[in-house]
Amino acid sequence: MKLGLSLGYSGAYMSLPVDLVRKAEELGYDSVWTAEAYGSDAFSPLAYLAAVTERIRLGTGVIQLAGRTAANAAMTAATIDALAGGDRVILGIGVSGPQIVEGWYGEPWGKPNTRIRDYVAIIRKILAREEPVVHDGKEISLPYEGPGSAGLAKPLKSILHMNPNIPIWLGTGTEMNVRMTGEVADGWLPLGLTPYNADLFEPWVEEGFKRSEAKSGSPKWWPDFEVQSSAEVEITDDLRDAFRKMKPNVALYVGGMGARSVNFHKMSMIRRGYGDAAERIQELYLAGRKAEAIEEVPEEFLDEQALLGPPERIRERYQAWADSYITGLTVRTNQPEAMELMAELAKESSGA
Repeated sequence: MKLGLSLGYSGAYMSLPVDLVRKAEELGYDSVWTAEAYGSDAFSPLAYLAAVTERIRLGTGVIQLAGRTAANAAMTAATIDALAGGDRVILGIGVSGPQIVEGWYGEPWGKPNTRIRDYVAIIRKILAREEPVVHDGKEISLPYEGPGSAGLAKPLKSILHMNPNIPIWLGTGTEMNVRMTGEVADGWLPLGLTPYNADLFEPWVEEGFKRSEAKSGSPKWWPDFEVQSSAEVEITDDLRDAFRKMKPNVALYVGGMGARSVNFHKMSMIRRGYGDAAERIQELYLAGRKAEAIEEVPEEFLDEQALLGPPERIRERYQAWADSYITGLTVRTNQPEAMELMAELAKESSGA
């Protein structure tokens, strides 16, 4: 199993743990992942890291589709990849939610599934650089000819000779979007996937593979596809304390990161079999009773998506991840010793 290191997005003040990233590279980690919400962006840190690392892949986990046009996303990814020496950038894309899309970016929510399809198709055409880009999409078209258009646009082809093989991965979790991910993407950044619910998603991805083959005529199956899940990792003798530290972030996302009617993190928790807890967390959080919402996060839910405890417990529980169809695991930790343990376990599971 390949390992990644999660950096996420910055808090109130910009920081980048360069030494931790360099350590991950020394330990043989395959990738490092940034993110964005409504503060620091996902691309800029990768450009910085490209200059201070040599091999590790640079992934966005994820850029928010509404934050930039498909052309701008392709330009930025291709520029960083070229600066990094080539074949290092992974372009992870997600839609975020209506509150951020419309409240922060000022873009319409529209039809996310259709919008992602158009976005990915345009990026692939730009990277391929086979001809001036024309895309007649249902949600996004190039050239633009809609309201406010001057009517003077013409198709263009990138000046920069881009790497046409920059992989596009999608951050998705609903059935419709997971099927689409299997169809149009090179990899998947799943929302809510653990070894304990992997069977739920497997047929959705495979349906996407079949649709891809039907449309392109080229076979597509699991060996052609990467799946990068993530897990909190902490070496500790106090499991309760580890759970306590994880609960506030889960309560924030399930309870408050999204509207009452559209919250993908809450939906993910429900899919994993914790529907009653998800409802209570959201109700309490939106009522301003955040401390009570935090206490409602089940420890079993946290344990399924994490590797916590003494090294032997982590070693034992890691095996479920290694035995699944998950090809990569992004480690969320600030412990150098946890990073070292994960590198050791990954080598053991691969027979190295």
